Amino acid sequence: MSAADLTRHAVHVLPEGELERKLKLGRPLRVKLGIDPTAPDIHLGFAYVLDRLAEFQREGHTVVLIVGDYTARIGDPSGRSDERPVLPDEVLDANAKEFAEQAFRVLDRERTEIRFNGEWLGKLSYAEVVRLARTITVARILERDDFAERFAAREPISISELLYPLMQAYDSVAIEADIEIGGTDQLYNLLAGRDVMHDYGLGKTMSIPDKALPQWWELVVGGGPHPDDPMEWKLELARRIVSRWHGDEGARRGEAHFTRVVREHQAPDEVPEGRLPEGDPVHLPALLVDQLGVGSTSEARRLIAQGAVRIDGRPAAEIDVPRVTLEGALVQAGKRRFMRFSGA
Repeated sequence: MSAADLTRHAVHVLPEGELERKLKLGRPLRVKLGIDPTAPDIHLGFAYVLDRLAEFQREGHTVVLIVGDYTARIGDPSGRSDERPVLPDEVLDANAKEFAEQAFRVLDRERTEIRFNGEWLGKLSYAEVVRLARTITVARILERDDFAERFAAREPISISELLYPLMQAYDSVAIEADIEIGGTDQLYNLLAGRDVMHDYGLGKTMSIPDKALPQWWELVVGGGPHPDDPMEWKLELARRIVSRWHGDEGARRGEAHFTRVVREHQAPDEVPEGRLPEGDPVHLPALLVDQLGVGSTSEARRLIAQGAVRIDGRPAAEIDVPRVTLEGALVQAGKRRFMRFSGA
């Protein structure tokens, strides 16, 4: 498979011509992908990236998955105004293990290395961190969109956040990556990684796929006939995706849930149970925020005013609801938030 074939769905392939040169070396290349251990699940966009990695494996190359257990303790803002939460070690380890098992449904175990960046970042001395920090300027760091926007808005940016791109770049140095793959949201970090690797005497290549490509049928299914009706087409695509990861029975349950909740606006078969707070009456906006995940009490009031909050199927007419009305009742906020409340 040529470089053009391997990167046919990529948004950027940088630097130009370098991948072609690497492929001519006649040895297996090391293809790096970083994964975030703060969540164990593989979403559809990430599954697409795994498919691209599998193509490299089928050509004889090695995939190196970097579990960011150490950088998870620093916090990558990734366009956020706050840092990611720092999770306990045992949670990070469990998430990484579950992620790997899901990834191996696509990737070849024999051609996959799983490395934890705590292996090398945890051993860096202060002098080595200072040397790493010399590889990039503050002005270069502030080119990152979210940093620049927050700096201009005078919002706080911690030093740990500024160190994150350097730590991620050092991952590539440690494993001697030939190719780096990542989403478009990681473009800055990958470019910074190239600067650091050059300083450490390692010039490398990266291929960045576009996770937001609309042609999912071509990408996930590989093309071919499909239903003419857009909704049926989406359902068929969903069936194939879910079947791949959860089997035919999982696809059947997922479609039944979608039809019942989204299309027919009914309650799902399984509804979480919550406990009412003390007091009578119960302030409904606060209940929706605390228990059903509505973003704010003002949003909750808006949903109530729009008739989008229902109690046992009837639109809520009051902000403060008698406790007896809510005891044992099914409360719905919007189309997909449901909870049944007990009294005590």
